[in-house]
Amino acid sequence: MNLESVKTLYRAEMARSLRTVLQSIVSPVLSTSLYFVVFGSAIGSRISEVDGISYGAFIVPGLIMLMLLTQSVSNASFGIFFPRFSGTVYEVLSAPMSYWEVVAGYVGAAASKSLILGIIVLITARLFVPYSIEHPVMMALFLVLTAATFSLLGFIIGIWADGFEKLQLVPLLVITPLTFLGGTFYSIDMLPPFWQAVTLANPVVYLISGFRWSFYGISDVSPLISLGMIVLFLAAALTVVAWIFRTGYRLKP
Repeated sequence: MNLESVKTLYRAEMARSLRTVLQSIVSPVLSTSLYFVVFGSAIGSRISEVDGISYGAFIVPGLIMLMLLTQSVSNASFGIFFPRFSGTVYEVLSAPMSYWEVVAGYVGAAASKSLILGIIVLITARLFVPYSIEHPVMMALFLVLTAATFSLLGFIIGIWADGFEKLQLVPLLVITPLTFLGGTFYSIDMLPPFWQAVTLANPVVYLISGFRWSFYGISDVSPLISLGMIVLFLAAALTVVAWIFRTGYRLKP
């Protein structure tokens, strides 16, 4: 592993985010804060508790996960799409770097940016509602694995997309709806039995449920199943990335 090359690519991607602080950091944090105000105050006044947890505190893990998923995909997809669009990606591919070093640089930077945002939102949430973290190690594990997995997904999307419309297609029409319907603002136990069964087909449910368990010790599904699902998603994403570089899909003429 050429760590110097990975570090150089990582720093370049992180520097790009610092040049667009309003878009990269301020905007997502402000949007998530508005969710706290709208849902925590407006809906929270009508729903006092969910599973013994105040509604405002209950939605904290879901909102952090919503921001983490969307930003991980967005950061990674834009990070690789623009070098492809401008043609500078061929300079990276011709450098003395292995494919996995290229992935580590791009995906590592995207995941780092998402984790920074997650920590900022976690701190900001304390201004709105009190919450507790019963399993901080598991919380950190869920954060890191989720950020890495969806950054890999964003990397795949950035290579697959051949235009700005396709770049936004999956985040807007797939990731965001699945996250909203995955228990971000409610427990699936509140749904009728039929819709509970349907909701369990949503993979994001397992991510949000496991992350919420790390906060309050409550979950819609077993935390071990949630952890297993994240590892499964990560393995699937790595397999697709390996296939992309082995075949040169969208990277080589």
